Amino acid sequence: MRKIVLSMSVSLDGFFEGPDREIDWHLVDDELHRHLNERIGALGGFLTGRVSHELMAEYWPTADQDPDAPEPVRAFAAIWRNMPKVVYSRTLDKADWNATVVREVAPDVIRALKEQPGGDLAVGGAELAAEFRRHDLIDEYLIYVHPVLLGHGRPLFRDTDALAHLRLVESRAFGNGVVLLHYTREGAQAAEGQAAEA
Repeated sequence: MRKIVLSMSVSLDGFFEGPDREIDWHLVDDELHRHLNERIGALGGFLTGRVSHELMAEYWPTADQDPDAPEPVRAFAAIWRNMPKVVYSRTLDKADWNATVVREVAPDVIRALKEQPGGDLAVGGAELAAEFRRHDLIDEYLIYVHPVLLGHGRPLFRDTDALAHLRLVESRAFGNGVVLLHYTREGAQAAEGQAAEA
């Protein structure tokens, strides 16, 4: 069964964006970018909100046409263009770049999507991730902690009554000081095994 994976960069004090939505503090060098390309290239699709999709669509469709773009950037442009995308939006009628527009997060539909063949599915954007988490749909968390304290900004995780126990399956420090913390939700594998047996 495919998994739903949240992969996000955060500051050490837990923000994914600065107070004005800035992300210029992200430390993505060639080493980290190649790692991300490898992970993302193995996915089966992106599940994203409208704002995240539109931001990505402003740059990535043609990023590999810039002769000065580094190799990992050019490689990711092709990955992003070709990856199937589900865009959650109540205002868009259609979205370009191999994307399907869906109005709302329906847990039964997501669970059926997980049953389909293919790679894992990445949920993108803090607001959409909060909705997935509210329905207990996120199986794995890949949190890239950047060595910066923003002081203010938009926190990745909002206040919630939903307690989730996680198990660390991997940690990795990159040369630029970014640290990956990879967690799986406790009980996710057991639930998948029961579903497979049914």
